[in-house]
Amino acid sequence: MAKQYDVLFRLLLLGDSGVGKTCLLCRFTDNEFHPSHISTIGVDFKMKTLEIDGIKVRIQIWDTAGQERYQTITKQYYRRAQGIFLVYDITSERSFQHIMKWASDVDEYAPEKVQKILVGNKSDEEQKRQVATEQGNKLAKAYGMDFFETSAFTNHNITESFTRLAELVLQANKKDLDLLGGSMSDEFNLAVLEEQEGLCNVSDDTRKSCWC
Repeated sequence: MAKQYDVLFRLLLLGDSGVGKTCLLCRFTDNEFHPSHISTIGVDFKMKTLEIDGIKVRIQIWDTAGQERYQTITKQYYRRAQGIFLVYDITSERSFQHIMKWASDVDEYAPEKVQKILVGNKSDEEQKRQVATEQGNKLAKAYGMDFFETSAFTNHNITESFTRLAELVLQANKKDLDLLGGSMSDEFNLAVLEEQEGLCNVSDDTRKSCWC
């Protein structure tokens, strides 16, 4: 039986409630968009496999609740992440200002070599824009991050941003992976995935509905 993937990475979506984290995830994994808003409770995840430089990369993408009352739960997942999206809503200056708080949490709780990308979501709502593209670029540059403006509604830059973070994680962890031998370090093995699936009681076959 052919291997389904060569390596497993865990990515995390962080940002205020309502910025569209769940919509980004559902557009990327299922190519679905639902405008109705039901806030994520705690943490949920979806899976997708990409091929990068001939390597089959299985990415487990964790969608976290943005509300403050859930942040004690979500911070437990920071240390297990290899890549993190910091997401704000271009129509919400407040969500953009809060990126500094999210970035500070990442610095405190996530692994030192975690890879980060800044995402300004809802780029289709140009008429409601409160955060200029240049502001996003400037903040990303200050933190040494790549920057994408995305729209889950129009599917703009969704694949590009997820693929880019997976590429960065792969590059950062290549020294830890015996890719030629087809083996994985303990940090990326399937047992960890199965353990987490058991803890969350979520599987590929029982995905939650895609609401933002």
